[in-house]
Amino acid sequence: MSSAADASFDSADYELRWPRELVVRELAGLRADTDVRQRQDRITFLLEEVFLGETPAHDFAVVASRRPVLNDPWGTPPTSSPDVYLEEQGFLDRLIAELPQLREHHEPAPYWPARHGRQHATSSTATAAHRFATLIRDLHARGYFGRALPPLCVDDRDPIDESAVLAERLGIPELWPLRPETWYEDTFFGLVEVFHDLAVRPRERNLHSYDGCGWHYSGFGTDTGRALYRWRINRLLTSAGVGLRLADNGEDTGRLIRTVDDGRTDLIHRVLQPQERGVAPRIAHAIAQFRGRGATEHDKRSAVLTLAGILEERRDLIKSDVGRKDEGALFTLANEFAVRHQRRGQQGDYDPVFLDWMFWWYLATVELTDRILARDADVRPATAPATP
Repeated sequence: MSSAADASFDSADYELRWPRELVVRELAGLRADTDVRQRQDRITFLLEEVFLGETPAHDFAVVASRRPVLNDPWGTPPTSSPDVYLEEQGFLDRLIAELPQLREHHEPAPYWPARHGRQHATSSTATAAHRFATLIRDLHARGYFGRALPPLCVDDRDPIDESAVLAERLGIPELWPLRPETWYEDTFFGLVEVFHDLAVRPRERNLHSYDGCGWHYSGFGTDTGRALYRWRINRLLTSAGVGLRLADNGEDTGRLIRTVDDGRTDLIHRVLQPQERGVAPRIAHAIAQFRGRGATEHDKRSAVLTLAGILEERRDLIKSDVGRKDEGALFTLANEFAVRHQRRGQQGDYDPVFLDWMFWWYLATVELTDRILARDADVRPATAPATP
């Protein structure tokens, strides 16, 4: 009899098609499910989605097959024996432990025509739009928009009008079925954002065999569905070279933003961690203003101004922990380059790219002061010393 230790996690069938952190989150929730039949079905469904091959779901099924067979589908599920339950838990625990070492599945490397420049040149946006339409059709068929746009059932007497749902969100009629060759660029980007807000991940499925109808989906998880959607869309946009991605955090989560390098992306993630009350919304708003797809020079100046205001509130901290010269340079920039004030003699004819530099410098300084404040909070005594 196979056991949890028999699974070969170094097989190509165990290549991940999901981000690792989402796999851990979903598995952690499912392994605690006390409903015997539901837990096994949900885990099998998840494994079929997460991995490239069928082997992981099969390996889990082998472990779970020692459960007593339930002949009466309307009866009470049998109580799982402790040994079988421990086998299942052991399989999942080992799988979670191995996740950091498992390979990620990527699109195939370029084939001969692409490597030798013999493919027909196409617009990166047009390429992304067609790939997007294909992805949405696939996700729709697998219930990933099943709360608002469930797949058609043969028994539906009043089916959902997909075009009406999209038109209500985007204000553009006749968008379903998806026809990317008819889209303007703004229509495409609008649909990318709309489907983010509609995305859910089904955790349960039931086969409706009548007239070949297929799977019906339920048990929708919004956070996982949207996170997985962002991950897939961002990989698609990156491979097409569009220069945009869906924001993963901040007040503009799920909205298209301009791409930056990994270092600046990490900086934004750090700054958007929990902040002192009153500061977090201002920082999030400044970041959203600056990195939006249609950010104007005015938007960027406003974002820099917001960060300068936060640093002004921390001016004493900057003087004492960073240095007086640095403190002076920070505010000289904002005051002398027509950012904070509009006075005669200020420099206002600089290249707008200067605002980009100021934004990232100020944001990095905000992050530095965050770390200083966190350090000081850690060393501050919990209670004041007693008065002698």
